[in-house]
Amino acid sequence: MILRELRHPIVLAPLAGGPSTPALAAAVSDAGGLGFLASGYRSADQMSADIRALRAQTRAPFGVNLFVLSSPDVDKPALRAYVERLRAAEAARYETDPAEPRFEDDDWDAKLVVLRDDPVPVVSFTFGCPAPELIASLQALDAEVWVTVTSLAEARIASDAGADALVLQGIEAGGHRAAFADQDDAEGLSVLALLRLVAGAVDLPLVAAGGIADGGAVAAVLAAGASAAQVGTAFLLAPEAGTNPAHRAALATETPTALTRAFTGRLARGLENRFLLEHSEAAPSAYPHIHHVTAPIRATARARGDADGFNLWAGQTHQLAKELPAAEIVSALAADARAALERALR
Repeated sequence: MILRELRHPIVLAPLAGGPSTPALAAAVSDAGGLGFLASGYRSADQMSADIRALRAQTRAPFGVNLFVLSSPDVDKPALRAYVERLRAAEAARYETDPAEPRFEDDDWDAKLVVLRDDPVPVVSFTFGCPAPELIASLQALDAEVWVTVTSLAEARIASDAGADALVLQGIEAGGHRAAFADQDDAEGLSVLALLRLVAGAVDLPLVAAGGIADGGAVAAVLAAGASAAQVGTAFLLAPEAGTNPAHRAALATETPTALTRAFTGRLARGLENRFLLEHSEAAPSAYPHIHHVTAPIRATARARGDADGFNLWAGQTHQLAKELPAAEIVSALAADARAALERALR
């Protein structure tokens, strides 16, 4: 099990949508943690190129994360109304029209072909649990399979399907909720509550995620039963990350975070900005349909450095992020976690 071989119990969150880079993943793995590449929003060819680039930078183990997408039941009138709302409110501001909504599976089949032809040490899945046969096929190639869950029920499904480890995502986490179904009435457990519930019911290694941005939080989840902490927001300011400059600047502020569907049609946590505040209430559950709708607007806003026009994914403890090389972040998290555990023992 790779988790037992790590020098430090630190796992890089995949960080899809720009911040994920081969350089960031390599730096985390070389520092003794486990780096991850995000394949979300990347084609199979792009994912393959990222894997090659990562292998050229490190011989250490790493992981690749895939989205599990199935076409949801979309409220088509609400989706059309949202498109028209954005056309009226945002097209003139950014001199670009929203795109047409559409479903696509994030190049699922082609990515699986790549991972079977060129196996990687860890494959993790988000937004759902693959079929047991798929999990077994990857394990037969000596890949560990991790599944991200947000509830005890999802943890049991993933365990029964044959997962090697579970990533437990608390409500504090930045970016998309990893829930198998995008629901408003989900309980939204904190990472510690989720960790204690799952640890008592499922006999698998657990990786805790959500609001973990300093050594004290790493120590807390390790003490609560996790084998490692998955950290995302704390790496967004690293020079190796592909984080947009306007996003970097916003992370250093005291801006609160909120859950929203405004940018992609799926609940995700980000820093509050104009777009989020103006459109969250109107956005229906429709992923990845709305992701495609808002893509041209968000791209223009990013190019302009307009932090009010694109998603600023961040966890609830974003103010703890530091502008340090990724290797130094890993070392600091590990050292501070050890110190926190020693203080607790005293």
